[in-house]
Amino acid sequence: MRWPDRRNGVDGTSRRAAPQGDESPRVPTPSAWMRWLPALYVAGVLALEPITPVQWPVSFLLIALPVVAAYAYGSAVVLAVTVFAVVLEGVLAGTPCCAGRMVGYLWDRNYVGAYVCTALLGVLGAILASHRMRRERTLATLRSVAETAQRVLLRPVPRRLGRLSMEALYLSAAAQARIGGDLYEAVVTAHGVRLLIGDVRGKGLRAVETAATMLGAFREAAYEEPDLAGVARRVERSMSRRAAQLPGSDMAERFVTAVFAEVPDDEPVVRLVNCGHPPPLRLGPDGVTELHPSDEGLPLNLGVLLGVDYCLDVMPFRPGDLLLLYTDGVTETRDAAGSFYLLHERIRSWVGLSPPDLLNRLHQDLVAFSGGHLDDDIAALAAYRLPDGPLDQG
Repeated sequence: MRWPDRRNGVDGTSRRAAPQGDESPRVPTPSAWMRWLPALYVAGVLALEPITPVQWPVSFLLIALPVVAAYAYGSAVVLAVTVFAVVLEGVLAGTPCCAGRMVGYLWDRNYVGAYVCTALLGVLGAILASHRMRRERTLATLRSVAETAQRVLLRPVPRRLGRLSMEALYLSAAAQARIGGDLYEAVVTAHGVRLLIGDVRGKGLRAVETAATMLGAFREAAYEEPDLAGVARRVERSMSRRAAQLPGSDMAERFVTAVFAEVPDDEPVVRLVNCGHPPPLRLGPDGVTELHPSDEGLPLNLGVLLGVDYCLDVMPFRPGDLLLLYTDGVTETRDAAGSFYLLHERIRSWVGLSPPDLLNRLHQDLVAFSGGHLDDDIAALAAYRLPDGPLDQG
């Protein structure tokens, strides 16, 4: 079975291509209405001036024009707008044909005061615009750094690994965030394709640091450990060493729920080690099945503290089946009434979709269900088992 290749991805983050050529961060362009606001402001003043009495000089409203321009333009444009505003105030003050006033009004002390105030606000507006531009460049740089960090931590998953067709989804609960405590990875090893999805307890930079530690440990252990439970144990040891370096109570908060999966090339099975994580789903001709572990595992870094080992489960995974790994941000999404998102029920009608289409549908459904208010990070990894044929190492 072949599906169209949609390189745009579904998450808007993990499949964004790296910038080419100029690597400098781009400052976002102000919206169109903000760029047109100064012109609309002047048009409003000109429309009001002829229909108001002479003793009501609407031209005084032009004093605010430099500040209006400062919201969308740089300091040079703001200074030019200031000069324009002062000239226009003089024209409206001393032009009988436009405002019905005599030329003598041009140097009336009230109008001279308006010129001075406009010039003063022009200087302040230029300073404001310069400060705004610096902040926007700083934010653009930070955004670029975050996107680079994401490409390092959450590398784009290849569309084809071994006998699997793959796709990944990552959604951050924070509108401007690019990385968080949810993580995923997929690598081809001598033992088959090994997958990881995890959810770090906690938020913020420390959760990102923990995710980076775990991903680094998995990327090493996945190639070297002969069995999947050994991969989980080795990752846990790395997490424990890192947690031991943390001060105070932070160590107790470095628990990570995770699922390790292994799909061998020569067997129609999937091997799973569940470390206190929501059970994966298998979608196939027989419907949707939750792959519950035979023994409830503990989150990483908690098992080593309690001396509990991890259990390896072997489940059928035939050609034409799709494996969906996800974090609890999916099932803990709520609607306006406070009801939880029932993934197992809603996904039944999506059986047969390709990994990109399935995650795209999941993304749209989560946004619609929550009304656009996602309260937790969300990660998902979809792996479709292709019919037997030549291997592709991604």
